[in-house]
Amino acid sequence: MASVKPQLLAAISGAIGAYLQEEEAILAAALAPAGPARPAPPANLWGSSGRQWTMTTRQLLQRRSLR
Repeated sequence: MASVKPQLLAAISGAIGAYLQEEEAILAAALAPAGPARPAPPANLWGSSGRQWTMTTRQLLQRRSLR
């Protein structure tokens, strides 16, 4: 086997070391806790009221209570 030049060996070792450091940084960033979660948007009371009215009216129509 032919001998490897020291400069080439150093370049290969440096590239492997940099790759491993980058992988460790990515893993550490993935395991780090995220910032605080955003609160849920407020409930749309007008929309809920309209859906409730629609469901109630449909039930009354199905029971034939509105006729």
